[in-house]
Order: sequence, then C-alpha cells, then structure tokens
Amino acid sequence: MGDVIHVSKSKIFKDKGTVRRAYIEHFEEPFYYGVHGGIKDFYKVEPEVEYPATLDHIIAAVAG
Repeated sequence: MGDVIHVSKSKIFKDKGTVRRAYIEHFEEPFYYGVHGGIKDFYKVEPEVEYPATLDHIIAAVAG
C-alpha cells in the first residue's frame, strides 16, 4: 500500500430545506449545496435559492 498523501477534512451542516453548508479544511468560506434544474423537478421542490448539487461537484472534479 502506498503512502497517504491527503486526507480531506470537512464538516457539513443541513440548513433550511435542501440547503447544506460544507466547511472544508483550508478554505475560509463555506461551500453551499442544494438543488436546481432537473433535480428540483424530480424531487418536486422549489428552493428559495438554487445551489449546485453535490453531484455537480463530483462531476466537475472527475472531469477536472
């Protein structure tokens, strides 16, 4: 097994409705997650503010 080169440390809080706030080590400002577009349509919700879904960040990271 190779050496560990990075361990991601984060804290995630559920805010109002579909909004989640993530604090990721080494970043001062939180990242906000929620729903938008087809996701909000699928779940039949209308958020006050549309935020990227966690899936959006995963896809962006893999496509990177």
